[in-house]
Amino acid sequence: MANKRDYYEVLGLQKGASADDIKGAYRKAALKWHPDRWVSGTDAEKKTAEENFKEASEAYSVLSDPDKKARYDQYGFAGVDGAAGPDFSQGFGNLEDILNNLFGGAFAGGSFGGFGGFGGFGGFGGGQQGQRVVRGRDIRTRVRVTLEEVANGCEKEVTIERNRPCPDCGGKGTKNSSDVKTCPTCKGTGQVQNVVNSLFGRTVSYSTCPHCNGTGKIVSNPCGKCKGSGLVRVRETVKVKIPAGVENGMQINLRGEGHAAPQGGVNGDLQIIVEELGHPQLKREGMNLFYTHVISVTDAILGCEISVPGIDGPIKLKLDAGTQSGTVERLRGKGLPQVNGYGGRGDLYVKILVWIPRKLSRDEKEKIQSMAASGNVRPDPNRSDKELFEKESKYF
Repeated sequence: MANKRDYYEVLGLQKGASADDIKGAYRKAALKWHPDRWVSGTDAEKKTAEENFKEASEAYSVLSDPDKKARYDQYGFAGVDGAAGPDFSQGFGNLEDILNNLFGGAFAGGSFGGFGGFGGFGGFGGGQQGQRVVRGRDIRTRVRVTLEEVANGCEKEVTIERNRPCPDCGGKGTKNSSDVKTCPTCKGTGQVQNVVNSLFGRTVSYSTCPHCNGTGKIVSNPCGKCKGSGLVRVRETVKVKIPAGVENGMQINLRGEGHAAPQGGVNGDLQIIVEELGHPQLKREGMNLFYTHVISVTDAILGCEISVPGIDGPIKLKLDAGTQSGTVERLRGKGLPQVNGYGGRGDLYVKILVWIPRKLSRDEKEKIQSMAASGNVRPDPNRSDKELFEKESKYF
C-alpha cells in the first residue's frame, strides 16, 4: 500500500470528480496504455504500458463503484483494503470491448479499425461540456489521538484558516451583479481549446482559461473587501468525528469543508490525517495490544495476581504457581476494534518475565541453598516441564 499512488492522481482527477469525469479519464488511460497499443514497442515500453494500464484499471474499479469510492474518500486505501480488483490472469481484454462496456456498445460493429475510427484519438480529448465548475482547494491537517480515544472513538476540534465567500459582496466579487461579465476569452466556459495536428491525427484538448482562471466570468468594479475574488480568509473551528479503530496515518475526509471556490463553485475537502500518540505501557499491532509485566521469583514459584493496564481500566490477571519466564497470557476481546466496526475486537497479550535478583543477603543465600538439593527446584526435561523445554529449544 505504501508504494501505491492516489487513485485520483492515477486518473488525473481531483477529489469530487463526477462519474462521467471518472469514466472519461479511464477511457483516455485505456486508449493510451492498453497493451494492444504497444505490441510493436520495446520490452521496457510494453512493461510500462502493462503496469500503467493495471494501475488505471484498479483506480477505475474503485472510483466507479459508489460504495468503494465513498470508503476510499473517507479512509483512503484502508477503506478498500481487500476489495477485489481487476483480474488480469487471463489477459488484458480487448480494448474495443472495454470501450463498449464503458459506453454501452457505442463502438460495436467492427468500426474500431485499428484506432482509425477515433480520428487519431482526437475525439476523446475531453470534449467541451459547457461551463466548467471550479472546485476549491483541499486542506490537509493533523489531529492527535490517544490509544483510549482510538478504542472508543471520539470527537475532536480542529482550527483551520480557509477561504469563505465574502460577506460584503456575497461571494460575487462585486456588490453589483451587473459588474459581472462573461469572460470574452473562453465565452464563459472557463476552458480554452488547444488543437494539435500530428502524424496520429488531430488532437483536441482543453485547459483552464488564463483570463478568468476557470470561473468563466470577469469582474469589473471589484469589491473592496475581497478585491474581486469573492473570497476572504477566515479562521474557523471544525468538529470531526474520529471512528473507533483508526490507525496512525489514516485519512478522514470531510467533504466540502475545505476552501470555498470563487463564483459559487464547489468547496474543496478537509482531509484529517490521524496521528496516534504512543501509550506508556501498551504497544499496538493492528487490532491487538501487547504488554510486558515483570514478577519476582517467589511470585513465579507461588503464583500471584497482577494488575494489567487495559483500555477500559485495569484488569486483574491470576498467574498460576510455577509460571515460567516468557509465558504469554492472552486476554481475548481486550484489544481494539476494527475501523469499520466489523469483526469484533482484538486481543491483549501479556508477556510475563521473571526477575532474578543479582544480590542476596547471607541469610537469603542460606535459605536458597537449603532448597538447592530438592528435586522440585531443579529443572528436569523428563518431567511435566518437558513441553516447555522442547518449546524453548526451538529458538536455538
